[in-house]
Amino acid sequence: MNEILFSSAAERFFKKLKNKGLKKAFKTSLLEIAKNPVIGEQKRGDLAGVLCYDFKFKGVKYEIAYVIKENAKKKVIILLAGTRENFYEQLERYIK
Repeated sequence: MNEILFSSAAERFFKKLKNKGLKKAFKTSLLEIAKNPVIGEQKRGDLAGVLCYDFKFKGVKYEIAYVIKENAKKKVIILLAGTRENFYEQLERYIK
């Protein structure tokens, strides 16, 4: 399993989560990403090099954006997480 690290923005998002079911859904998604980092969709254009993994919880789409850093061991860095609404605009602002 690959090591997962969090950006400050992702850490803030996960700390604010109150719903236990949603927390569990994110945890399950993060474990899937840790097992197989290339599971996410590769983005193009301004977001080249970023992978995004999406899932639904109670009818709402959520996204997790991450990059893979390869040294001796792969590290997955979670950049941003949140609802699909305005997600890519926030991600572009965060990357720049």
